[in-house]
Amino acid sequence: MSAPSVSTRRSRTATRSRPSRSAVWRRRFGLVAGLLVVIACVLSLAKPADHAVQEIRLPLRHEDIIRQQAREKHVDASLIAAVIYTESKFRDQTSNAGARGLMQLMPATADYIAKKSGGTAFRGEDLATPQINIAYGTWYLRYLLRKYDNNTILTLAAYNAGEGKVDEWRANAAAQGEKFRVASHIPFKETRDYVHRVLSARSEYRKSYSTELAL
Repeated sequence: MSAPSVSTRRSRTATRSRPSRSAVWRRRFGLVAGLLVVIACVLSLAKPADHAVQEIRLPLRHEDIIRQQAREKHVDASLIAAVIYTESKFRDQTSNAGARGLMQLMPATADYIAKKSGGTAFRGEDLATPQINIAYGTWYLRYLLRKYDNNTILTLAAYNAGEGKVDEWRANAAAQGEKFRVASHIPFKETRDYVHRVLSARSEYRKSYSTELAL
């Protein structure tokens, strides 16, 4: 029997080396699956990175306490978080004026809140405890909201400048027959800026931490 010609051998070799259609599809599927795994890994790395950036830009701590106090005292959790952020950036500290803790409460204010809320064993150093500080700060926000008919602007102005000042400014606005406005009736730039910063932060917390704050 004669040996197959060169062309015949090439034809057989080509036939043996050509992959089947199913093998081609399996290879393509494998490539696609591998690509999807790579994409998933990249996304899983990107999410923590994005979260870390958000934590630096707009930190949130003690959300369990904030949710609890918001629920118990019927105060918007995002407002509580925004006040803490504006007052202390969620760091325990004492101001030059003596305001203490996360929500920067003055000792005299804290003493008043303790008496009204039943904190008979309260001591000034307790304001360094997040649970107590946030509880007292939220109580004070609720008190101011009631006093000013749930007007958030007046409440924040009073939280910053004191009730006496806000009552005076509101009376002046009423004497002029005008609706109270931040720009027109708050003479202190610090208080005007404070109100704007808290309102802006509240909006950001609502968007960024709606799940954590149970909004």
